[in-house]
Order: sequence, then structure tokens, then C-alpha cells
Amino acid sequence: MKKTDLEKNKALKIVEKMKKGPTPNRFSGDSSAGLIDRREQRKLDQAQGLIAFPVKIKQTLVDEIRAQATAQNVSTNEIVGALLDKALKA
Repeated sequence: MKKTDLEKNKALKIVEKMKKGPTPNRFSGDSSAGLIDRREQRKLDQAQGLIAFPVKIKQTLVDEIRAQATAQNVSTNEIVGALLDKALKA
């Protein structure tokens, strides 16, 4: 290979890394430094025995669940889990 081809390949690798990398906080407009990425979140969820379970429900139910979550100061996942436990035990 010619030296120019090698340099061209290096440049292409750098461009690909830049495309795949996250947007720096100074450009994103919010401070997401405290957030964890999806892979880390998935590992934390698996350690707790949690799995993803997407469902489709009416917007009114979602609003009620979110209202309960904010009133009790817990996550919506905890509210949904508690409601499902209660319904399945009954």
C-alpha cells in the first residue's frame, strides 16, 4: 500500500469513531454526566432480576400510573410491578 492509502484509512477510522461516539455534554445542552449508558443499565437490571416487558396500554392508564409514581416519589416501574403483584395475587 502507498503511504497516502494508509493515511486515508487512518482518517476513515477516525471519522467512524467520531460518528459512533456520544455527543459531548458541552454540545448536547443538558448535563447527562450522571446518567449511565444502556449496557450498564441492562447489567444493573439483570442483577436485580428485572427484564424488559413492553406492553401497550391506554394513555389514561399511563397517566394514572405516572401520577401515582410522582405522588409516592417512586419510579413508574415500581408502581407497575406493585400493581401487577397485587392483581396476580388476587
